[in-house]
This record gives sequence, C-alpha cells and structure tokens, in this order.
Amino acid sequence: MTLDARVVVRRGPLTVDVVLQVADGEVLAVLGPNGAGKSTALRVLAGLLPPDAGRVAVDGRTWDDVAGRVHLPTHRRPLGMVFQDHLLFPHLSVLENVAFGPRTRGASRAAARAAAAGWIERVGLAGLGDRRPGQLSGGQAQRAALARALVGDPALLLLDEPLSALDARTRLAVRAELRRHLADFGGSTVLVTHDPVDAMALADRVLVVEDGVVVQAGTPADVARRPRTDYVARLVGLSLLPGVGEGTAVYLDGGGTVAVAEPAAGPVLVAIRPESVALYPSRPGGSPRNAWPATVAGATPHGSTVRVELDGPVPLLADVTATAFAELGLAPGSPVWAVVKASEVAVYAR
Repeated sequence: MTLDARVVVRRGPLTVDVVLQVADGEVLAVLGPNGAGKSTALRVLAGLLPPDAGRVAVDGRTWDDVAGRVHLPTHRRPLGMVFQDHLLFPHLSVLENVAFGPRTRGASRAAARAAAAGWIERVGLAGLGDRRPGQLSGGQAQRAALARALVGDPALLLLDEPLSALDARTRLAVRAELRRHLADFGGSTVLVTHDPVDAMALADRVLVVEDGVVVQAGTPADVARRPRTDYVARLVGLSLLPGVGEGTAVYLDGGGTVAVAEPAAGPVLVAIRPESVALYPSRPGGSPRNAWPATVAGATPHGSTVRVELDGPVPLLADVTATAFAELGLAPGSPVWAVVKASEVAVYAR
C-alpha cells in the first residue's frame, strides 16, 4: 500500500476515526454527507491538521505518528491537492501557478517552467499559460489546479470535491478528463465527494463515512448494488427496508410485508428501485403479491421523470413520467396504491 493510514480527530461531539489504505495506481473515493468527517480526514493526510491519534505512512515513510510525536509539515510531503474552488494564486499566471510546486522543492526556474508547460498542454490549456486565474472559466481553472497538483509527480493525490463548483456540462467534461489523468497516475489517489456519480465514475473503491466512521466499503458496483445504510440507498436511488425473512416473505421492522421471489431467512435488507414501483389511483385487480396503500409525501423532478416519495406501511420512492404524474393528479397528501413485482425486489443479509 502506498498510503496506509488511521486517522483519528476529535471535533466537539464528532470523532472521526477512519482507516485509509490505497495502493499504487488506485483511486479511493471517500463518500458521505456534509459534516461526516471526509474533509477532516483529507486535511490530516495533507498535513494541514494534526491528528489526535493514529498514524499516516506513504511509501513506507511516516508522515504522522501521534504516539511517536512525528508530524511532517505539508511542504515536506510529496503530495498534490485539488480543492473545490481550485485556489490558484490570483496574482500569478497559469504557468507560474503550475510551476510553483517544483520551484518550492528546489527546481530551477527553467526546469519548473518546462515541467509546468508540459502539464498545461496535457490538461488542454495550451496557449493559456500567460493568463491569470481570473481570466479562466471554471473548468479551465480546475484543469490548471489539476496540472499544479500532478506536475511534481507526487506519491499521493488528494481531491477535495474537485467538481462540485462546476456547472453540469463543464462537470461532465472535466470528470472525463480527470478520469483519464487518474488512469495514468502511478501514485495513490484519495477523492472526497458527496456526489455518488463522481465516486462511481472515478474510483476503484469506495469508503462511505457517516458520523466520522466507515459504514460501508467496497467497489462502486458492490456499494450501489448492496447499500448498507439508508443514506447510501438514497444516493443510488433505492428504498432500503430492514426486516426478517421467512420463506418468500420479508416482515419489515417498521411493519408491512414484502413478497420476494427467492426464499430468505433471518435478518435481511430489502432493496427496491424507484423505477420498479408502479402507482395506481386504486387497488389494481389481479391480486398482485406486493400492493400497498400509500400517501404522497413529496415529489421532485428527477431527470426525465418525477421522483415521488411515499409514506405508508412500506415507505418507497417511485419514478413516474410527468404525464403519469399529472394524470394521477398526484400532490402531497394524495392517496395511491404502490405495486412492485416480487421478481423486482432484491434481498440480502444484514
């Protein structure tokens, strides 16, 4: 492992306690809600915040060791960092911004500028090296920040919400470019984000942090397919319902029963995708195995559909077209029936 760390930081009622291990060439996404402790852990890795306990080692070299009283200052850590708002020096040109890192590490002015020029071209900013950050678009500024982070060939790359300040179209383009550069990067990368799309598109592994601790870890596909908390389930668009399986029925902890296609036993989690939920104004005929009365609690446009939040014995999210939403006359407080095929229900042990 290039990065092998346990980070413990106490901030009032929140204690952040996470283990981060990242191999050469690997991208680890740390995903979680605001205030979960993601950026706090990143600041410790960067040397900007001393931990209260734990140890940080990169390539076998200790950067932090609280018990051993070791704390390597930021400027002595071979790392690159990209922040949400790029934080370029406004009084320096793009070329000078990118060359700043090599210069602080002792490179000659000519060597630093040559390395910077090469990276400026690699990130698609050729011809813009003499501009000031204020003359760049948001996407261009973030590309310059990425070039500044990578120009010194760091052992560790830290990305703190690098795409969140960009508009949707720019984010799409910069995400694709960032993915390409991360694929070529030989060191370890830690990406902090609250956006599941960034985590799924860029990372090899995902750590989900809630209230300062890791609640789930795995590949992006595993985390999306089998969420362990309601936060993760909602991120990937699932309704997650804990219960107890008995044959082809799951009895939910909150009341209600869900029919499933495959037999289940013991404590389980039921996951239902919003697109699997059909809504009707009254109980449909044919006696479907999963049909529950519900009340519309809220509705939000979601891409080409409307995501409807349902309260009832089986709380669900449902995706319906705008036309169907209007035809059903849905509004907060509207009574509906929700129907889900047993074959569309995923069940796994908890």
